[in-house]
Amino acid sequence: MKIIFLGTNGWYATDLGNTTSTLICSDEFYILLDAGDGIYKIDQYIDEEKPIILLLSHVHLDHIIGLHAFAKFHFNQKIKIYGYRGTIMGLNLIINHPYSSPFAELPLNVQVHDLDEGKHNIGFPVTCRFLVHADPCVGYRLELENKIITYCTDTGLCLNLFELAKDADIFITECSYKPGQEEWGWPHLKPEEAAEVAVKSHVKKLVLTHFDASTYKTIQERKKAEKKAKTLFPDVMAAFDGLELAID
Repeated sequence: MKIIFLGTNGWYATDLGNTTSTLICSDEFYILLDAGDGIYKIDQYIDEEKPIILLLSHVHLDHIIGLHAFAKFHFNQKIKIYGYRGTIMGLNLIINHPYSSPFAELPLNVQVHDLDEGKHNIGFPVTCRFLVHADPCVGYRLELENKIITYCTDTGLCLNLFELAKDADIFITECSYKPGQEEWGWPHLKPEEAAEVAVKSHVKKLVLTHFDASTYKTIQERKKAEKKAKTLFPDVMAAFDGLELAID
């Protein structure tokens, strides 16, 4: 199984990276975590007719703007999009005229599904729980190939964050704030907070992503966040666009 980071910025794209999107290539599925503008790169990696599943954390623009690029793809298999209850309504408003081509007019078979909070089987077991953010946002816990992959972005510290990360083989989470940064209103994580969750939830590996583009302007600043997190949790890395991780 392989994890490819297509976009690692939060808020907006810069020369350093696209907005957040991550591709998991498993034996049976292609799984996308959020649809920031980095998602336009998936045709470089999707070369088999395995099911494509997209899990959306929420409908803030930096997490769904890449759906506008779906008109360039010509995949034969269905693309199933899942999000919290209300996602269908939200996408129908934005991925529609006069803002974008609606899914029905694309050269793709796209289906959108709302999920209630809890555990589901969408071809593999996945648990979604609400996090704490300015608008509704969910984190995901995936069970794939005898591994647990947890993905939580756009959140402050909350009980569900710890629960979703419990015993995860890899915990992919956001790092919008710098170490010790004063928060400016919307709940997000500092690197030391992400590391705290990893420690208390007995995570095996922590990957930091969704770096606020207005705050993290260089790779060196991301490395400083990684170093800070390592003072609490040793197996951590700061993601960058194009990073590929093999999960054995």
